[in-house]
Amino acid sequence: MAFVEPVILQKNGVTLSPLSLAHEDGLRRAAADGALWNIRVTSVPEPENTRKYIEDALAAREAGHCFAFAVLDAASGKVLGSTRFHDILPAVKRVEIGYTWYAKSAQRSHVNSTCKLLMMTHAFEVLGCHVVAWRTDNFNFASQAAIERLGAKKDGVIRGQALRRDGTLRDTVMYSMARGEWPEARAQLLYLLNKPRA
Repeated sequence: MAFVEPVILQKNGVTLSPLSLAHEDGLRRAAADGALWNIRVTSVPEPENTRKYIEDALAAREAGHCFAFAVLDAASGKVLGSTRFHDILPAVKRVEIGYTWYAKSAQRSHVNSTCKLLMMTHAFEVLGCHVVAWRTDNFNFASQAAIERLGAKKDGVIRGQALRRDGTLRDTVMYSMARGEWPEARAQLLYLLNKPRA
């Protein structure tokens, strides 16, 4: 039995559905909304590589170290982006949340906070994780700010940890949240989601 079993998560008009080849066209359209593959600090697939992106995610799911979701508008079924649990470590009950991206039209909305709430709730309250973690490019300041808004703590920077899509060497900023920190983080996320938007 896999640590992360197939599940559909839903809240606030957002659905997280296990990523499949059926999402290929929608994922391609979501990435085209803003030509997101041109951003050097993200993992958004180029249009011609969308199928391989999904196939690689499914292979990683089969291997047990990753579980990718399509992010959908619950009412229309429109694909808004993708996110995943990755670097899954069942022995120590730890997952990372990442490979997250959204169509430009879904950014700066309730979508990201809702996805994080769904995934963190599942990780801590269903999977029983001790730690949930995030990693991001040292130059992806928007991602760092979003992770910090969740209440995650900065663990440090791993220098020269990966290559970016343009071949440059990336330093990776690591964050984590322990199970004991989740109740307060959950309360803050719910507050942010429920407060009126200006």
